[in-house]
Amino acid sequence: MNKLTQRLSPLLAALLLVACSTVPELKQPQVEVPQAFKEVQAPDGTQWKPAQPAEAQARGQWWLAFDDSTLTSLIDEATSANASLAVAAARVKQARAIAGITDASRGVQLGVGIGGQRGRASAVSLGLPEATDVAAASSYPAALTASYEVDLFGRLAAGSSASQADAKASEATYKSVLLALQADVAQTWFRLRAANAELETLNRTVDLRSQSVKVNQSRYDNGDIGEFDLARAKTELATAKAEAIGAQRKRTQNEHALAVLLGKPASSFTAEDKPLADAAQLPAIPAGLPSALLERRPDIAAAQLAMIASNARIGVAKSAMFPALALTGSGGGESASLSDVFKWSSRSWVLGALMSMPILDGGRNKANIARSEAVLEESVASYRQSVLVAFAEVEDNLAGLRILAGQAEQIDAAVVSARRSADLAQKLYDAGRSSYLDLLDAQRNLSAVERNAVLLRGDRAVTTVALIRSLGGGWQ
Repeated sequence: MNKLTQRLSPLLAALLLVACSTVPELKQPQVEVPQAFKEVQAPDGTQWKPAQPAEAQARGQWWLAFDDSTLTSLIDEATSANASLAVAAARVKQARAIAGITDASRGVQLGVGIGGQRGRASAVSLGLPEATDVAAASSYPAALTASYEVDLFGRLAAGSSASQADAKASEATYKSVLLALQADVAQTWFRLRAANAELETLNRTVDLRSQSVKVNQSRYDNGDIGEFDLARAKTELATAKAEAIGAQRKRTQNEHALAVLLGKPASSFTAEDKPLADAAQLPAIPAGLPSALLERRPDIAAAQLAMIASNARIGVAKSAMFPALALTGSGGGESASLSDVFKWSSRSWVLGALMSMPILDGGRNKANIARSEAVLEESVASYRQSVLVAFAEVEDNLAGLRILAGQAEQIDAAVVSARRSADLAQKLYDAGRSSYLDLLDAQRNLSAVERNAVLLRGDRAVTTVALIRSLGGGWQ
């Protein structure tokens, strides 16, 4: 026995050294990270205030920065009732349960069994002549069983690591779904408020056109103007009413979309009529450093954890080619009488150890290793793509806010000049110094500019939320 042990020891040591390399070292993929966002410079030449965000920091309720109590209540409702978020939460529970199942295989397995049977064996099976009469017999076994697999080559540990990474990736995905839900609620709410403001502007235009029709009708009845001016005024009124009806359709669609996000039937939900009056209260969002984005975005965290899980599964596949050692044991009693099963004289026990390994498997294990390595390659590529998309989204939204700010500055100036122009046109027309067409042109320009200003305010609010989402949420 000593000689056999001495011969086997080098072999076992060599196998253990090989086992240490079944899980390859995971190297962080090389992704080019810029020193700063290209769009981080503000239009006036100043820099956005740097932030110091990190995944470990509390994200906070970023929507409070908009100072909108209705938005806060809507996000609270969506968080508690949204169906997509409930699906993501259920998947987190599933992943955690699977990780628990995988971890359970690493411990000692205990079981107990008790039963009874009655049967008759054939004479031949007992080595007796065929004509021998064999009586039926009863037996009642009861035993406590135990088994344990020695994780010689890290298969169980690698499987556990993979399952734990899957669970953490599922949690990161849940955070990503939650952030997307919060952003969707905020963006839909601001679109709804912009639609309310647009409808309010169009309703003012309808009122103005109605007054114009009344004035022109009176002047026509008195013979001051011809029918052409009256017909033109009625045309403008009908056109304004049609535009207002179209804006009402847009508002209704946004209201229905918001109902779905809140987990409510669209038929029973009515949103508050709260026009978006001013974009000056929109918060300025610090972009931070591109390297910090890798720590903040939950989708990037999920992609990185997917790499860890894929890498661990390579170790599971490789360890399947090495021996597996299982220790088993059982102890109890067996008797022909149920009352005698637990007597000392009926005791029975068995201890065993089984080491097994594949010899010929048709290349199954090698193919499984190749598949696992390909899955890792896929997860690495997905991680790189997630990082690139994240950088692009931040740049898009920073550029969007910069461009929209420039547009807002020009449109505000246009609103002032359009109002002055409409006021002067009205006075000239009343004094009989200009035609009604000149007045209509000035009023049309004012209506169009005011409508564009309203839509621009909505775009700025929606883009601000998009920037917060692309940066991975808010922070304390």
